[in-house]
Amino acid sequence: MSVIRDLRHLMRGAGFRKFAATRLISQLGDGMFQAGLASLLFFDPTKQATAGSIALGFFLLLAPFTLVGPFVGPLIDRWQRQRIILVGNLVRVGLAAFLGYLMITHGPVGVLYVAAVLTLSINRFLLAAMAAAIPRVVADEDLLAANAILPTLGTIAAALGAGIGVVVEFLAPGLGNTQSALAALLASGAVFGLSSWTATSLGRRELGPVATLDGTKVREQMSGLLRELRDGARYLARRVTPAQAILVMAAQRLLYGLMFVASILISRQLLSGASDAQGGLGAFGLVLGFAAVGFGLAAIVTPALGHLVPRHRWVVWCLVVGAGGQALLAASHSRWALLSAAVIVSFAVQGGKIAVDTIVQRDTEDAVRGRAFSLYDVAYNVAFFSSAGIAVLVLPDSGYSRTVMAGMVVAYLVVAGLYALTPKEPRALVTPSAVAASR
Repeated sequence: MSVIRDLRHLMRGAGFRKFAATRLISQLGDGMFQAGLASLLFFDPTKQATAGSIALGFFLLLAPFTLVGPFVGPLIDRWQRQRIILVGNLVRVGLAAFLGYLMITHGPVGVLYVAAVLTLSINRFLLAAMAAAIPRVVADEDLLAANAILPTLGTIAAALGAGIGVVVEFLAPGLGNTQSALAALLASGAVFGLSSWTATSLGRRELGPVATLDGTKVREQMSGLLRELRDGARYLARRVTPAQAILVMAAQRLLYGLMFVASILISRQLLSGASDAQGGLGAFGLVLGFAAVGFGLAAIVTPALGHLVPRHRWVVWCLVVGAGGQALLAASHSRWALLSAAVIVSFAVQGGKIAVDTIVQRDTEDAVRGRAFSLYDVAYNVAFFSSAGIAVLVLPDSGYSRTVMAGMVVAYLVVAGLYALTPKEPRALVTPSAVAASR
């Protein structure tokens, strides 16, 4: 199998092995942490699940990083990325412990939400830094394989972590929803600590960037972050292909987010009964498991076809495949349709993302990649929580509307058609290092 061959090839590099271990452990903790929060926000038996309540949860969890995210991009291009990963995970250890304390002592709900939001925001910061660092641990010709394998394995690790959280719910039902969620959150803190320790195996400068923040000019340089962000966005737009790839991924993520919200509601309201919150959590856990299968298939198929299908065309194909998976939900809301759609649409989203990641990395200079992936992350999050807002307007509380599902099929095809018409190669710049020089 191509993916096995590619993985063996990548694992020959010591830098890649250490980087991969750090990332996968970090994302395992992410999944455990998110499972605990999902249990509290979406499957608490004392709360009624509606499209509006889920949209509010999405907004609280994603909006803060979306608002501050652009400003961390220049920092990823200034600070040593190995230190970002190491220190960021240590901070998450402290936040997870603080969350546990708040839950044990029944602390203020508002403070609990703030701590959860900070933890998730740091997670997105770390993922942006890790995405920018991949070209530092693999050769250019291995970027597609690395982008196919590593993020997908990370997604599977996060799904495994989420699965561990779900198992806690069923193995210890007598503890109650809050206490079971507490166990998942505290366990995630331990895993964050392990990831931070693993990051120490990487050299301080191994993940870049080459230039670092001059401590004697901190205030002056920090004041220029907004200007650098603007310059980074202009750079991406001038190169054309990175900006267009980010936009098409945002569109695909919005459609996937709408299906994600629908899946939560369908799992709780239609597949298990509105009063059976634990059954709803189990049904949604099964959906996530099938989605993980789709992510895994994307990691196998995308690099296998990488030498045959150009990245631009692969994104178009993935959008068409996503339309096909969404069509199953347009036909039925039964368990088989939801699980089949979870596999197919997740395959399409992850396959497209692998290609988009590679396009952005390939067509963006290292000195700008931090800003590029920070902007990418913001677009990703804006699309995801915007989908929750759209869900409030178009979905019933049951989560299922045949008209909405059919409309999403059309939307996938329209996005595919528009992206097929965009340029396939980046525009050459007369002074390609102008943005880096502004630092």
